[in-house]
Amino acid sequence: MSPFEVPFWDAVERIRERDPRYRREAYGFLLVPLGATVGRLPAERRDDPARRHLSGRELLEGMVALACREFGPMAPTVFREWGLDASEDVGEMVFQLVECGQLSARPEDRRDDFAGPDLMGMLAAEMPRSAGTVRGGPAPHAPGGTP
Repeated sequence: MSPFEVPFWDAVERIRERDPRYRREAYGFLLVPLGATVGRLPAERRDDPARRHLSGRELLEGMVALACREFGPMAPTVFREWGLDASEDVGEMVFQLVECGQLSARPEDRRDDFAGPDLMGMLAAEMPRSAGTVRGGPAPHAPGGTP
């Protein structure tokens, strides 16, 4: 069986047998903002396989935005629980998935593409922008309170 034929969760378990730093939930979560970020690309870029590829920064921004919407102020805690303390951790997971055939990379892509941005700082900066939404909708109001 080639690496491309291995089901995703089996591949994640193989990765975690060698390197248990990251929780399996982190790998699953990574795919959601990856797909969502590609889906939000302009049509001319999204429809061109060579241009559809995301940069490390674009993927990080998509992960942070989704984490803040899904987990709110708990996003940093969730990421830390999953073993994601730095943007380099996201890059490491991406390249682990590339190496086992679950994701693709261009020859010029490097783990270092994820170095630099402060993951926890990005979460903190995104939080005020996400404060008014919960799972993509308006924040709920307390019963009897004013909207």
